Amino acid sequence: MRRTEDSPHTEPRLPAAGRDGKDAALVQEMFDRVAPRYDLANTVLSLGQDAHWRRVTAAAARPDGARVLDVAAGPGNVAVELVAQGAAQVTALDLSYNMLHEGARQGHVGITWVNGDALALPFPDASFDAVTISFGLRNVPDPEAALAEFARVLRPGGRAVVCEFADPTWPPFRQVYRRYLVGALPRIARLVSSSAPAYQYLADSILAWPDRRTLAGWMSAAGFDQVRVRDLSGGIVAVHRGVRRG
Repeated sequence: MRRTEDSPHTEPRLPAAGRDGKDAALVQEMFDRVAPRYDLANTVLSLGQDAHWRRVTAAAARPDGARVLDVAAGPGNVAVELVAQGAAQVTALDLSYNMLHEGARQGHVGITWVNGDALALPFPDASFDAVTISFGLRNVPDPEAALAEFARVLRPGGRAVVCEFADPTWPPFRQVYRRYLVGALPRIARLVSSSAPAYQYLADSILAWPDRRTLAGWMSAAGFDQVRVRDLSGGIVAVHRGVRRG
């Protein structure tokens, strides 16, 4: 993958918010642009909740002593948490070279960095005890195919954990949250991110993402049993986990 640099003279193209017509190359370019200030933007835009979401996602994978693949790893925030919670081996995979570069240059111990595609994981069958993906599945052109790839590289009985944005469960809060996504979030992103237009895509892609039941159905169809969901922060985040059937 080539490294993408931002240009001040051109308006960046963005991927389609929904799954129809989503271009993986545009996804890669977008995340290459946001990489320099990705952590700062996430912390500000999530009102500091992102660290809690990472801890819950990592814990749901039961990483102690496990071989874990973190897909759409970005600069490795979940991967670092997996190591902290006792994972024996963590592989951080991302389509964006710049994201991986941001993580690798920090010198984190116990993480292997791999530039790769969630739709064609470069690993043999049954290579891992757990697979995690945090806020990345909605950016994949074919999320159902990605889940099937997760099942392929997991050993039978291994765990898949999908952390994604969701609709708040309390209707009054849902309306406030949607107004934040449509109005405040893109404006704040102009101040704290290295590519503000990407956060317009973020808001649009959250609104276009299917509900919890649909995602749980995708996981079941991909080869996972015991699919469960845990809502966080009033339901703006949902952590799905499933066990690879034997």
